[in-house]
Amino acid sequence: MFAFDNSYARLPERFFARLPPIPVFAPRLVRLNDALARKLGLDPAKLASPEGVEMLAGNRVPEGAEPIALAYAGHQFGHWVPQLGDGRAVLLGEVIDRDGVRYDIQLKGAGRTPFSRNGDGRAALGPVLREYIVSEAMAALGVPTTRTLAAVTTGEDIRRETLLPGAVLTRVARSHVRVGTFEFFASRGDTEAVQALADYVIARLYPHALNAENPCRALLDSVIARTAELVARWMLVGFIHGVMNTDNMAIAGETIDYGPCAFMDSYDPATVFSSIDSGGRYAYANQPRIAHWNLARLAQSLLPLLGEGEAGAVEAGQRAIDAFPRIFDEAWHSGLAGKLGFAEWRDGDAALAQALLDAMAANKVDFTLAFRRLCDCAEFGREADGAVRALFADPAAFDAWAETWRRRLADEDRMAVERAITASRPRSPPHSSGPIFRCSKHCSPCSRILTTTSPPLRTTLIRRNRRKWCMRRFAGRERI
Repeated sequence: MFAFDNSYARLPERFFARLPPIPVFAPRLVRLNDALARKLGLDPAKLASPEGVEMLAGNRVPEGAEPIALAYAGHQFGHWVPQLGDGRAVLLGEVIDRDGVRYDIQLKGAGRTPFSRNGDGRAALGPVLREYIVSEAMAALGVPTTRTLAAVTTGEDIRRETLLPGAVLTRVARSHVRVGTFEFFASRGDTEAVQALADYVIARLYPHALNAENPCRALLDSVIARTAELVARWMLVGFIHGVMNTDNMAIAGETIDYGPCAFMDSYDPATVFSSIDSGGRYAYANQPRIAHWNLARLAQSLLPLLGEGEAGAVEAGQRAIDAFPRIFDEAWHSGLAGKLGFAEWRDGDAALAQALLDAMAANKVDFTLAFRRLCDCAEFGREADGAVRALFADPAAFDAWAETWRRRLADEDRMAVERAITASRPRSPPHSSGPIFRCSKHCSPCSRILTTTSPPLRTTLIRRNRRKWCMRRFAGRERI
């Protein structure tokens, strides 16, 4: 069923613990991602069969699998934790998809491991469905992310604040190597393991770095670039990760570990969604700064491999880290330009964009709807202003800003504006307050939301004749 080729399991034994998933009582398939299964070269019908569900629940180890729990450490809310690891997840193995790309297949909620500490190794159905929905919405929105192949209930209740139905999620990722994986070995002074891990990541994810003068420095540069662009994409869709610990930051540049995450409704740069983030460390506006801080921890872990001598290594690492703000700003500004209908970012646009965001914050304006309706204003002119103005407690705040925006928009070629609108019109993410986030055993909302957030979640520009262009929306309702 799975054509496994398990490269991580060939690394030294100290990188992981070998163990099978712990079987569950009565597995039942809740949702299978047929499109993703086909992309991975898997047969959805076989996965949905009783034998397939047994595999997705961890009751049966597929042929060719080498189940392992990965070791890693991390900084959690800025505090160092020397050993974390997969406390409730087991990596079954790796498959090569139809495009020749290698992916991990991991079971989350598969039972206790040597890294579980005081946890029970299980997952509740609500968080499993949340990760399924949000990760697939992110993929549809074009944000790099881990994916979900399946969700299976276990037939067992697990104890949290109350008894909750248990579930297992099958996660698909380019890699589960994290910043915290490098920290784990670096903190132990195991330079040999850091080198082996760097060599592995370069070969798997960043093969271009092999040709660099210093491959590890090229690796660091590449991870910094991907992460900066990733966080910019988060913020452009109003996403707040919630727990940006170094053990939750993937080296592949994908969004991983959907815990207390959500898409922001009313724009407020101080918005947080984690109940334990009382200080706002991982607030929406802090995400670039935290990503920068996390990447500095990666640079520290790689220091022995970055240059000749301590001074040379520190200088090389610092130069790499110092590039993050520029790369982030370029990605953020490029995305904002599209949201504002601009073909390119110009001097003065930063002040214009910030003025809109400030007005949105002061008026508690819905983030997604504001930019979605602003696209209509750019396309149809002042006659479409009413829908945007209605979002502002003080509509005059929008009017004042819009005058400056329209003068800037007039400098753009009309066709360029339409192309920018087409590429950047905001899509509708799932609401954190929806019924699925309170899901127990009744999962029909899950199907409805996944259908709404599945591709084609996009807006396309269709040319009807040589002079007339129109927007056709495939996303349906503005809100779920």
